[in-house]
Amino acid sequence: MPDRAEGPFPRLLSQTGAFQRTQDQKLIVSESLIPYDLLVPFWSDGAVKSRWGSVPNGTKIGFQPEGEWTFPPGTVFVKDFNLVTDETRPGVTRRLETRLLVCDATGGVYGVTYKWRADNRDADLLATNLTETILIKTVTGVRTQNWYYPSRSDCLTCHTPLAGGVLGVKTRQLNRHLTFPSGVSDNQLRAWNHIGLFEPELSETELATLPKLARADDLARSLEDRTRSYLDANCAHCHRPNGTVANFDARYDTPLAKQNLIGGPILIDEGIDGARAIALNDIWRSILLMRISRLDGTKMPPLAHSEMDRSGVALVREWIESLPGPRVLPPPEMSPRSGNYRQPVNVSLKVSEPDASIRYTLDGSVPTTADLLYEKPIMVAAPTVVRAKAFKPGFTKSITAQEVYNVGE
Repeated sequence: MPDRAEGPFPRLLSQTGAFQRTQDQKLIVSESLIPYDLLVPFWSDGAVKSRWGSVPNGTKIGFQPEGEWTFPPGTVFVKDFNLVTDETRPGVTRRLETRLLVCDATGGVYGVTYKWRADNRDADLLATNLTETILIKTVTGVRTQNWYYPSRSDCLTCHTPLAGGVLGVKTRQLNRHLTFPSGVSDNQLRAWNHIGLFEPELSETELATLPKLARADDLARSLEDRTRSYLDANCAHCHRPNGTVANFDARYDTPLAKQNLIGGPILIDEGIDGARAIALNDIWRSILLMRISRLDGTKMPPLAHSEMDRSGVALVREWIESLPGPRVLPPPEMSPRSGNYRQPVNVSLKVSEPDASIRYTLDGSVPTTADLLYEKPIMVAAPTVVRAKAFKPGFTKSITAQEVYNVGE
């Protein structure tokens, strides 16, 4: 690979030197590449990923117990993406792409994407981004999934100088065991240290004290640890001091009390009263949860993301609901939903919490306990914004629910 982002780049993956062989289902990796794996991988729309790295002979990785490592020019990371295309046979995957991230001669990084051909004989360099619709067999039929192949500029959206350029390859992610191709199973940090990759070197006694992210399924670790680890892997490359415009710091290295997560102010409140990054025991006012639950233009992460990480969303929600605080009323449900109607409509409101009252307005204002009490369906005969809120003593009031009815237009 070239030592600068200006290239020229090999047109085929087989020309990069990353693999000894690409012309069959099983890749044969270059002997200079070391396999590695992460404790908590970044969500990539359900893809199965394989990872390798290589540093030039005679060079060292700048090791840090916390924060980011530094890598010598010429360091290369290779990541292969495969997607399950038959949910009835999880072992059946399709190889989609291989990405290379190179530490260049200027102290920065650049990334390139190679898209695999249908016959898996080689992969072609992409000059720009690309979206492909992929058919996925399910137990009930076939669904489609969009896969986004990133451009070189897309790579730099996340792989920023502020985040250290290289993401994932750090102490808290690699502090885990891996079975290497030789059959030997060892802690990755100890293995890398043993072959002389670190400067300064580690001592065996240090390993037990080094930070370690918590997998979502590691029930020996606290719910808080598991959630903060998930946010570190998926959000911290942007959400850190001097990073994106949001106010919280998602890095696991930062103590929770200093992360500005719980009760942290937010810049875009989505029109929700009392909105926070994470609101105590309140899933409706927690904007972080809202953003990772979406797939529209406000989704997080914003790039190369078309499938919701349902297990990740469930983990964050479980943590929020475990936080101290009064119970929170869910917003009222309205039926029918917003739309254009030729005839007047009866709008029904309901809330799942027993004995909760619903107050509503028809002028677009935020309902209070002084506004109309919902007792029966509301007849809407003209263009109207119906807003409603639930109340109950001992509970935090709901956020405002809203539907817009264009009647008679």
